[in-house]
Amino acid sequence: MPKLPRISGKKAVKAFQRAGWEISRQRGSHVVLTKKGSIYTISIPQHKELGPGLLRSLLRKAEIGLGEFIELV
Repeated sequence: MPKLPRISGKKAVKAFQRAGWEISRQRGSHVVLTKKGSIYTISIPQHKELGPGLLRSLLRKAEIGLGEFIELV
């Protein structure tokens, strides 16, 4: 199983956009993404490095596997 990458919030937003998520709004340092057909919204802080627990939670909500996410980054 590949390791979880340590990436910035900006790179994470771009990767989720490649997966079909769209920027809905931004409030402060948090970018909120939505996707048609998904019941979740994803809020990504624009930090230099996202914590592994937060990134894993975002992937779970987005229903994206770790291998697929690494390819998107």
